[in-house]
Amino acid sequence: MHFSSSCDDFTCDGSLPARRNLELVTYADFVTAMMALFIVLWLLSSSKPVKEAIAGYFKDPSGKASKTGSDRAGGDENFVVNKDNMDQLKQPLEKAMKQVPDFDKLKDHIEMTVTNEGLRIELLESAKGTFYDIGSLHLNNDGQEIVTTLAQEWGKLPNKLAIEGHTDVKSYSKRRNYSNWELSSDRANAAHRLLPLNGVGENQVTQLRGFADQRLRKPDAPLDPSNRRISVIVQYMAQPEAEDANAADAKPAGEKAPAATKPAEAPAATPASPPH
Repeated sequence: MHFSSSCDDFTCDGSLPARRNLELVTYADFVTAMMALFIVLWLLSSSKPVKEAIAGYFKDPSGKASKTGSDRAGGDENFVVNKDNMDQLKQPLEKAMKQVPDFDKLKDHIEMTVTNEGLRIELLESAKGTFYDIGSLHLNNDGQEIVTTLAQEWGKLPNKLAIEGHTDVKSYSKRRNYSNWELSSDRANAAHRLLPLNGVGENQVTQLRGFADQRLRKPDAPLDPSNRRISVIVQYMAQPEAEDANAADAKPAGEKAPAATKPAEAPAATPASPPH
């Protein structure tokens, strides 16, 4: 008696025929193509910070690019401001500010200066008010636009920030016990409140300073409106060598500290070219 068998789905040795192998490969290619399509569509609909973070990751997967794929658009091992690379920080700040509506009318009131503390960005007032309305502690629309845009760039840095408020010698408030000291402090704080909402870390701002009219930009013209300003200083990162030296020089506990001396006057700031 003769028995015959048919191996339709499998060859007689149990392996898939070439036709089925081709079908599986084709299906796998289709799934891969669909996944790639969905990724492209997701990228096209993503926000600019997400696109920049992803691009930074692929440029440097080790995480040391200026924009890496971290929870903040940068992370702690990003571009660090020091005296040698200050121009590299100014460029992205200027580029970002140019996207702000009405930047052309604001650019003459924005000044970047290299100081011994870091990069100082100053928003200068005009006679009619530029970033704050006259006598107001609240940022106007232009002020909010500029501070929000700059905050998104500052948030990419590991550097600490200090915020200052300044006034001219004129008194603007009719409220009792509310002087230019309070106004300058409140203006600095108004800017500060916007920063955590736009990418700046909660612990990144270390100082809020209100100077009233004690540090005039133009001492020979105390009523000049540019004396009314807020300043944000992107501070230099502390060098590890300096920290080690400070630790080595630290006095033992209980030892009497030397008498305080008057701090030396800070050297004059070196002006940098304003944004164009």
